[in-house]
Amino acid sequence: MALSEQIFEEEIHPIDIVEHLAEHHEWDFDRIGDDQIAMAVEGQWRTYSITLAWSGYDETLRLICSFEMQPPEERLPELYHLLNEINDKCWAGSFTYWAEQQMMIYRYGLVLAGGQVASPEQIDTMISAAVLSAERYYPAVQVLLWGDKSPAQALDVAIAEAYGRA
Repeated sequence: MALSEQIFEEEIHPIDIVEHLAEHHEWDFDRIGDDQIAMAVEGQWRTYSITLAWSGYDETLRLICSFEMQPPEERLPELYHLLNEINDKCWAGSFTYWAEQQMMIYRYGLVLAGGQVASPEQIDTMISAAVLSAERYYPAVQVLLWGDKSPAQALDVAIAEAYGRA
């Protein structure tokens, strides 16, 4: 049964859909408010903190996937260079480093202007894409920061996307 079939046909608030998905996947979550939810999603490399928030003002569902990172201060220019290279390869969403919070961030916004409604499949794909992107580039960031490699060398260790099926 498709995820959308598990939810009523009527229009449902996007954060209600996210809550349903979190329950479906058995992720730990906390409904922070009517328009925001935070959850923990286990990846191969680490557990990612994911927050989704609905802005009715600009009709956007915003996703932030974060994890702690404390890079050596002298490696920050190389980290920013690597993030630019990574972002060139990301079709949806982008990475940034929030130095003050010492957090690596993946951000994405799903614009639902004009009263559009997000489907559970769209939101599930949005969350999956965030975790997959973080998982794909996490090794590159680690190699750059602690392996004393250049951004180009670090990007070579990013896990390639799989095509087709086995």
